[in-house]
Amino acid sequence: MININLFSNRLKQAWNVFKNSEENVPYSMSDLGYVSSFNPSQVRLSRGSERSIISTITTKIAMDVASFNIQHVRLDDEDRYLETIKDSLNHCLTVEANKDQTGRAFIQDVVMSMFDEGVVAIVPIETIGDPTISDSYKILSLRTGKIKEWFPNHVRVEVYNDNRGIKQTITVPKSIVGIIENPLYAIMNEPNSTLQRLRSKLSLLDVTDDKMSSGKLDLIIQLPYTVKSESRKAEAKDRVQAIANQLESSRYGIAYADATERITQLNRPVENNLLAQVQYLTTTFYNQLGMSENIFTGKATEQELRNYYDRTVEPIVTAIIDEMIRKFLTKTARSQGHSIMGFRDIFRLVPATELANIADVFSRNAILTSNELRQIIGRKPSNDPRANELSNKNMPEPNNQNGNNIKPKAEEEEDLIEHPPTREEVSEQIERLKGKLRTL
Repeated sequence: MININLFSNRLKQAWNVFKNSEENVPYSMSDLGYVSSFNPSQVRLSRGSERSIISTITTKIAMDVASFNIQHVRLDDEDRYLETIKDSLNHCLTVEANKDQTGRAFIQDVVMSMFDEGVVAIVPIETIGDPTISDSYKILSLRTGKIKEWFPNHVRVEVYNDNRGIKQTITVPKSIVGIIENPLYAIMNEPNSTLQRLRSKLSLLDVTDDKMSSGKLDLIIQLPYTVKSESRKAEAKDRVQAIANQLESSRYGIAYADATERITQLNRPVENNLLAQVQYLTTTFYNQLGMSENIFTGKATEQELRNYYDRTVEPIVTAIIDEMIRKFLTKTARSQGHSIMGFRDIFRLVPATELANIADVFSRNAILTSNELRQIIGRKPSNDPRANELSNKNMPEPNNQNGNNIKPKAEEEEDLIEHPPTREEVSEQIERLKGKLRTL
């Protein structure tokens, strides 16, 4: 039997996106605001960086930095992780930074902009409370901004206005804006740094390749007469134009020449050391970053990955987190244990055979519970209460002969203090001990 009320309610509340077409909406396209054929909030690299190996390197590093789970947390008295604070700032860092970006996409945007410009600004767009008046405010959305001008206490930032759909330049105090400078600035952004030299050499190499593949024949035609006079020069130009017309109109690119004319071809490849310089600068850049080409090909060893994360990724994550702590958390919040931390899943690249051994060691030493280990391998938590206990599951529980758990000595002493035995119970225990002595 079909529930008539349920079916009618479903029809009343049903909604289809195609029924909400432009003909049925009560507003026109002009009411929607600024329109663009591409995403205006997306990060745009400077000219030349997007066409070379540089964009590949920066994108790889930005993705690895964004893989860190950055959270707003509370620490204990020993500055150890205690719990995650589920507030609006943590929502921006983990779920939705703004209406166009997730938390992970926002961090990747921050790193890409920082590499391209040398410094990037993290601007709170929507807040509860005025941050220019009081420190007590909540951040609801964050955006990356390009710093145009510097003042003693303010910066002029170009940031995307998601209400108007365009980029807008605003002046904001430094105290409420996270200003993150590239820790690798001397390697990547200085005018004579390794990356800038590599970018220049790559541009020259592209220009040379374009000239060599332009389709020009580079011919020199030696005519059987001198071309010093103006009339002879005109005849020479006409002759060159005639040969060019023959080659262009011919199906197979064939032209004829007079028996007295000599044609010399010059389009031989010119040897230069640009490619060798590019290879040298690329290797030097890899070494200065603490990474190798094997990281891109997936053949990196454990030591290479450790060097890459310790020397390249970790300083960038630390720079972002430290600036957020300094600008987005007040002194009162920091004194109460509030902080921002980044967590990396160290088990992501561990093979299954090694993961089993690691799980056994972590479980036996009471470092992780069974449910925490099940979450690592993608299994749902177990309902067994022991799965949430930090204990060695391989050790048998101490039981007496009757199968009851033996209480620890401290608990027995507490029971004796709270409930002392009566005189009759003491007498029975004495008689029982005397009987055991007689049997011996």
